[in-house]
Parts: sequence; structure tokens; C-alpha cells
Amino acid sequence: MAVSSLSEKLKQHSSPVEMLRNSRSGIYVYPVVAPEFSNWRDEQRAWRETAVLFDQSHHMDELIVEGPDAEAFLAHVGINAFHNFGLDRAKHFVPVTPAGHVIGDMIIFREREDKFILVGRSPTATWTQFQAAIGKWNVRLRYDPRSPSRPEGERVLREHYRFQIQGPEANKIFEKLNSGPIPELKFFHVGEITIGSRNVSALRHGMSGAPGLEIWGPYEDHRYILSNILQAAEDVGVDIRRCGSRAYSTNTCESGWIPSPLPAIYTGDGMVAEYRDYMGADSLEAAGSLGGSFVSDDISDYYVNPFELGYDFYIGWKKDDFIGKDALLKMKEQPQRKKVTFEWNPDDVIDVIRTGFEEGTPAKWIDFPQPNYNSASADKIMQGDKMVGMSMFNGYSFNERRVLSLGVVNPDVNEGDVLTMIWGEPDDTQKTSAEKHKQAEIRVRVSPVPYSSMARESYASDSWRTKK
Repeated sequence: MAVSSLSEKLKQHSSPVEMLRNSRSGIYVYPVVAPEFSNWRDEQRAWRETAVLFDQSHHMDELIVEGPDAEAFLAHVGINAFHNFGLDRAKHFVPVTPAGHVIGDMIIFREREDKFILVGRSPTATWTQFQAAIGKWNVRLRYDPRSPSRPEGERVLREHYRFQIQGPEANKIFEKLNSGPIPELKFFHVGEITIGSRNVSALRHGMSGAPGLEIWGPYEDHRYILSNILQAAEDVGVDIRRCGSRAYSTNTCESGWIPSPLPAIYTGDGMVAEYRDYMGADSLEAAGSLGGSFVSDDISDYYVNPFELGYDFYIGWKKDDFIGKDALLKMKEQPQRKKVTFEWNPDDVIDVIRTGFEEGTPAKWIDFPQPNYNSASADKIMQGDKMVGMSMFNGYSFNERRVLSLGVVNPDVNEGDVLTMIWGEPDDTQKTSAEKHKQAEIRVRVSPVPYSSMARESYASDSWRTKK
């Protein structure tokens, strides 16, 4: 029988963990953009050595929130302080449940006193829409969901195009486009540049730590802006590389952002139970997959909080009220896990790959450059026979010549410690993204976040990536 909500779908399964581990949704897809334009190694190298062009027009949701209560509403939904959020600024917007666990995150832009644009993955967009639906806020919301994962040849349209150019030679391209120097912008501040006959909004940003700008405008200008960028790069002699969907998601392994924590909405009464009734059975939370070597009967063991992800320094403690404030105040006094980079031992990685060329059941294949095969991952990090952490997002960096993953460890684990990651599922599941395999052990060295020295040195001092 067809079901219409997450609540109804959960009733068909023994537990949320069982539902997610047996999801048949397949791998997480970055839609529309070609997998590679040249090759993913040179595309990765471009953001470190020359310039790279990311087309971010298709894989993120966009939610426009406007109206007299827009600021008060968003300050209630997210943990962020809003007292210093002026016009032409951007923030990393993070909502949590009443229990203080992370729903997800988006980048929020302030265009007017009463208008904000949120850009990112769907869990935060859906949660924000739900809060508007159950509240009495004087706000208007307009939702533009990400492009279909598999458009099957159908035309795809969005509200806005969104490009990012970064790398040591990015400024040469922008100055050519702008017919002169670009405005001096602080990190996460927005200005305006000229591209051809268009005035374009520009955010000072850089996903992998290299200098760059994110630009956006009406989607009907997508081809026009793209052609101008490529022509400008050619005119100034910069070897710009368009980044395909294979390399795109790996940049975060160098820069330290965990893009896919499991939304903490599968447990809890009251508001969160109502939310499960509100959510569709085709939502990411209902149809997505959970994979990795860590298997718990309790779905809440996969949840994370803002302290663990390094987001605590921008919690707006002085706000009168926001969802999860009481729970976060209690968490604040408790020891917390910490976010780290895990550097995978190259010999162990090669040993795992070698099993694919031997008789018998191989270890779980390590795909390059992105070994993730789920919409949320959780691999066990062991110290002897004790689990001391969880690896949550991984990728191979051609720049660093290492497979890296991001995750959390217990507070007594130190940078430089060599631990063991259990790679692969402990048993067979119905997920189509995991072939029959055996588990393997991979040594991992606990390393800093961001892993890339360029990212650590380039990000602003008030960035969550470098804030201590």
C-alpha cells in the first residue's frame, strides 16, 4: 500500500536504522552537471594551482523567506545570532531539534531587511518550511527544489544559476570580467561585479580554501555568464578547469565541512513527531540510505550536535528563544566529541583494492575519487576493541595524494593518534549501492580540520573551519 509520509513509512519497518540501511535509492547523485569535463585529477588540482569553475546551479535547494517577520522567524529556527547580520552578508545557517541535534545546514544570504535566501541541502529547507507552517509568522516562502537526480533528458530550469570560481589565479579572471579590480570583500560578504552586460551578485567564499567568489543571477543568464567566464579565462591565459560532479564533492575533504550529517528527526515527540507526519515518503529522510560499518539499534547514535561539528561559536546565546536552546545550554557543560580529518593509510587502501583482483569475496570497493555510497555514512573508528569515533564523509584528494574522511572522535583522542577504521558493511543489506563484500581494517591517522594547509591559512579567523 502506498504511503504518504515519513511516519507511515517508518511503521512498515522494524526501526529507522533498518529502513535506512535497506534503502534501495542507490548512490547519492549530483545532478545535471557532467561527471568530468577533463579528468577529475586535473579538476581537483585546478583549485590548488590555477582556477576551477564549479557549477552549483543544480544540486542545492533554494528557499526564499521574506516578510515583516522574516528575521525573527529565522532567528527562531536557527541557532545563529542575527544581531550582526547586516545587508549583503551571508551566514552558515544551522537549525537543531528541540533536543539540540543537528537537522542540517544551508548558506543564508540577506538581500533586504525583510528578505533572505537559503541555499543548500533539502533537510534544512524542509524543516524551515514546516516551522513556517505550524507557526504564526508573517512570512512568505518560495521553494525551488534541487534539480532531479536523473532528469532522463527532460529540460531542467532553476530560479538562479550559481557559479563559483576559485584558485590562485581566480582574481585574474574576475578582473577581466569586471573590466578592472573587483571590490575588496571580507569573508562571507556580498558585493557586485559586472559580467558583460549583467550586474552580478558575488560572495567572497572558497570551498576548498583557495581564494574565490561565488556568483549568481537569473537562471536564464546561465549560458551567457558561463561563456563570458570561459572567454575571460582564455583572454588572460588562465587554465581554468570546469569541475565535474565526480570531483566537486571531494573538495570538502580538504576544507573540513561535513555535508551530510544524518538529520536528527527519527526520534522525539511533540514538534518532531508532527514533522515526521508532515514529511513526504519520497523525502531524502525517508528514501535516503545509511551505510557503513557502524550499526546500532538506536538511530540517535548517529546524531550529531553543533559542538561536535564546530558550529558552537556562532550560537546566539543572547537571543530570547530559539529551537533547541535549552538542550544546547545543557550540552554546553558536557564533554563533547570533536571533528577531525582521518588520513587513510595508503598501504591499507591498496590492500583493500587488491582484493578486487583476487578470488573469493572482496572487501568493499573504494571508488575514486568519492568512496561514499550512501546519503549518510557511519564507519566505526576503533582504538583497540573500543569504538572512539565515527567516519562520516570521505574522498580521495589528488592534491594531497591521500584518501581522507571527516568525522568525530571522543575528546581524549589526540591529533596524530593512529586508529583503525572498519571499512564495509557488517552484513548484507538490500541497498543497491553495496555489492557483496567482506569488512576490512584501515589504519587512519587523526589529522587537523581543515586538512589542507591552504584552507587553514586562507579562511578568515571567524570561520567555523578554523575557529577554536
